[in-house]
Amino acid sequence: MPNLITREQALAEAVNAAVNAKFLARQAHDAASYTESQARTSVYATASGAWSDVARAYTDIAAQLPADEKPEA
Repeated sequence: MPNLITREQALAEAVNAAVNAKFLARQAHDAASYTESQARTSVYATASGAWSDVARAYTDIAAQLPADEKPEA
């Protein structure tokens, strides 16, 4: 079965997801530090964790792909 994504594409997705996770972690930190909204803090922290999981998944996918393989349509 041909790969539908290249290693480079998977790594780019991992980086994008990590950027989202970092942003949301900062939002959670700010909400916890500067507001009284426990619900808002929890939502940001949960979303950050989900994006972290996505980043790890794409990293795992990239690790299984050869560096020079091109996807087939």
